[in-house]
Amino acid sequence: MAKNVKVYSTATCPYCIRAKQFLTENNIPFENIDVSANETAADEMVAKSGQMGVPVLDIEGEIIVGFDKERIKQALGL
Repeated sequence: MAKNVKVYSTATCPYCIRAKQFLTENNIPFENIDVSANETAADEMVAKSGQMGVPVLDIEGEIIVGFDKERIKQALGL
């Protein structure tokens, strides 16, 4: 069963782009949330992660800050 994955990102962040490419390459469906265009989502991201940096991935409630490929693979069971 697919896990619920949210990616809090901005359009210009290179690590965000790499994280989304990685998910796409592994056929992982995800919800992309552009925090530069959505202040409510930015507040939600800060509340979850405790910081302003992107990307922040929320995989079934596990918060991963940055493009940490090994942690992302682990959280997804890849």
